[in-house]
Amino acid sequence: MFIMHVALGGCLKSPPISFGLTADTGGHISYVLEAAAHQAALPDVDQVTIVTRLFHAPHLGDAYAVAHEPITAKLDIRRLATARPDYCEKEALAAELPAFTDALCDYLARLPRRPDVVHAHFADAAAVAAAVQRRFGIPFVFTPHALGIDKRSQQLAGDSLDARIVAERAAIVGAAAVLVSTDDEAQRQVGGYAVPLGTRVHVVSPGVPRRDLVPTAPTLVDELATWLDHPERPIILAVARPVAKKNLAALVRSYAAHDGLRRAANLVILAGQHAHASPDEAAILAELSALAATPALQGRVALPPSHDVGDVAALYALAARGGVFVNPALHEPFGLTLIEAAAAGVPVVATRHGGAADIVGTIGHGTLVDPRDEPAIGAAVFAILNDPSHHDRLQRAARRGARLYCWDRYARSSVALYGAAATPRFLASDIDNTLTGCREGAAAFAEWRRRSSQPFIVATGRGIDAARLILNRWRLPMPDAFVTDVGTTLSLPDGKGGWSIDEAYARSLDTGWDRDGVAAVLDTLDLASQPPVTEGPHKISFFGDAAHAARIRSALTHAGLQARVVFSHGRLIDVLAPSGGKASAIAAFAARHGWTLADAVAAGDSGNDHDMLAACGHAILVGNASDELASLPSRAGLYRARRHHAGGVVEGLAALGLDLPKAAAGARSVAAAA
Repeated sequence: MFIMHVALGGCLKSPPISFGLTADTGGHISYVLEAAAHQAALPDVDQVTIVTRLFHAPHLGDAYAVAHEPITAKLDIRRLATARPDYCEKEALAAELPAFTDALCDYLARLPRRPDVVHAHFADAAAVAAAVQRRFGIPFVFTPHALGIDKRSQQLAGDSLDARIVAERAAIVGAAAVLVSTDDEAQRQVGGYAVPLGTRVHVVSPGVPRRDLVPTAPTLVDELATWLDHPERPIILAVARPVAKKNLAALVRSYAAHDGLRRAANLVILAGQHAHASPDEAAILAELSALAATPALQGRVALPPSHDVGDVAALYALAARGGVFVNPALHEPFGLTLIEAAAAGVPVVATRHGGAADIVGTIGHGTLVDPRDEPAIGAAVFAILNDPSHHDRLQRAARRGARLYCWDRYARSSVALYGAAATPRFLASDIDNTLTGCREGAAAFAEWRRRSSQPFIVATGRGIDAARLILNRWRLPMPDAFVTDVGTTLSLPDGKGGWSIDEAYARSLDTGWDRDGVAAVLDTLDLASQPPVTEGPHKISFFGDAAHAARIRSALTHAGLQARVVFSHGRLIDVLAPSGGKASAIAAFAARHGWTLADAVAAGDSGNDHDMLAACGHAILVGNASDELASLPSRAGLYRARRHHAGGVVEGLAALGLDLPKAAAGARSVAAAA
C-alpha cells in the first residue's frame, strides 16, 4: 500500500520538532509524523509520503525550503511550492489552496505509481484531497484534529470561523472515512455537523508521542532556580500553546488564589516559543507574565521562553516526583499531553470538555474539572498534591494505562481502515455498449446481480422509460436507482413498485444554470437538435461531431454562460447544467447512504461516462471503450478490461474483489493472469 498524508499548517519536518515555533506548530505535527512512521514500518506498506507546503523563512530555519526530505527507506516528506514563498498562518492558507492543489495534482500526474489513499489533516488539506479524488479517483480519509463547531460552542469565534465550519462540513461529506481519536469527537463533535455518516466515522486512538528521551545535556530543570525561590518543591506542569482556548491564565489565577498550592508546589508553564509568538499569542504571554509578577506569585511561577524535546521530557520526569500535570483548556479535541503525562507517570487534572474526558476515563490517572471554575481547578490539584497515597495510586494507573495508547496499534488499525475505504460499496454502470452488446456477458452480469449484495445503479444518457425498456430487452436486472439524462435526473424507488425523481438533487442543479440563456446562444449555431423527448430542465441535446461540441463550448464561454458540454458515441452532444453529470448524480445517491464517490465503482464505455470514471474511487473501462476515453488517465483503482460489454464489467468486478458469483471466478483468475 502507498499512503499519502497531507498536512499544510505549521512547520513540519523530521524530528526533533520545534513545538510552538509558530502558532500552528502543535500536537498535530507529532501526530502526523508518528502515524506515518509507524505505518511505514508495517510489512504490507510500501511507501508513506507526507506532503506539505514549501516555504522560505530564515527565522524559522532552512529545513522547510527543502523539497524532498527522506526520513527512512519507506517514509519521506515532499514539500510543494506555490507562488507565495513565505510562511503562512492557518488563516492565510485558504488563498494558497488552489495553487497547492495544482502543484499536488501535477506531482501525482508524474508519479509512476499513485497513492492508494490520501489522509488529510484539517479541512484545508481535505479540500486539496477532495480535488485529488475528483481528478484521480484516490479516496481520502479525514482527521479534523480540532473542529470549528466546538470553538463556536466555547464562544471562541473568530473572523474566519464560519468559513472553517463550512470547509469542515464539506470535508466530512466528501471523505471516504473520518478518523478521530475519541468517542466524543465521533459522536458529539463530528455528529454536530448533521452530515449523514453511515459507518464512515472511526475512533482510532493515537499513541504516546516520543518524549521519553533521556536528556544528555542540561535542561530547563537545571535552570528552575532562575525563576523559583524553592526549586526543590514539586511542580504543577502545563504544556500548551499560548492561545485563549488553552485557558492558561485561569490556571495561574487558580494557583494564586489557593494558599495551600502556593506553599506546596511551584507552577511551570511551557507556553510555546516566545520569540516566535504571534500578536495574539504575545498578548496571552503578557497576561501570564503580569500574573506571575504579582507579589503573591513572585518566585513561584516559571515561564521559560523556549524549550526543546529534552526539556519537556525532563519536566515530565520532575513532575512525576510528587507533582501534577494540568490541562485547563476550555475544550480539548483530544489531549496528547495527557497521555504523555501518563507515560511519564504524572497524575493529571484536566478539562472535562472534549477528548480529555475519554483519556482520563480510560487511564484513570486524574480528575476532570470545569475549566471555567477556577477554584475547582486549584482544589483538584491540591487534593492530589496533598495526599501522597492518592498521588501514588494515580501514578500507577498512569503508567499502566498509557500502554492502551499505542502507535503500533494505531498503524495497524488505520491501514486496515484505509483498505476498507478503498474498497467500493456499490456499482454505477452505463447501459448502452457497456452492459449491452453481448448476450453471454449480459447473462453473466445478471447472475452477478442475483448473487451479489452490492447495490447497483444505472447511469445512462437515456431517459428512464427508454432505460427500463433496454434493460428488459437484454434481460438485465433492474437497479436500486436510475441516474438518467446524462446525470441530470436521479430516480429512486417510490415504495409502490415505481420510481420517483429526487427533487432535492434536481433543485441542486439550478445553481448557475441559465437554461433560457444557453438555449438562445445555441439557437444561433445552426445545430441539429435531438428529439424533444431527450431534453429536460437541465439538459439540451444535439447531434454532431467533436468540432460541433467545440463550437458550443466556445460560444457559451464567449457569452459568459456556465454549462457542461458532453460529447459521446461519436455523434451525441449534451449540454448540461454546470453541476450536472453522472458523477454528480452518483454522489447524490451515495450521500443518501452516508457514502461518497470514493465508495463507488463506475463502469462505462463512452464520453458521457468520463466524469464518473474519473471521479469514482474505482472504475472499469470495458474492452470496447471508444476513443473518447483515450484521455482518461491511468490511476490506482482504474481497471481496463480485456473483455467487451457486460463481460468486461464482470471481469472488472472480479479484479476489484467485489462480492462475486461463482460464474465470475474465472474472470478473476483471467484478470490476475493478465
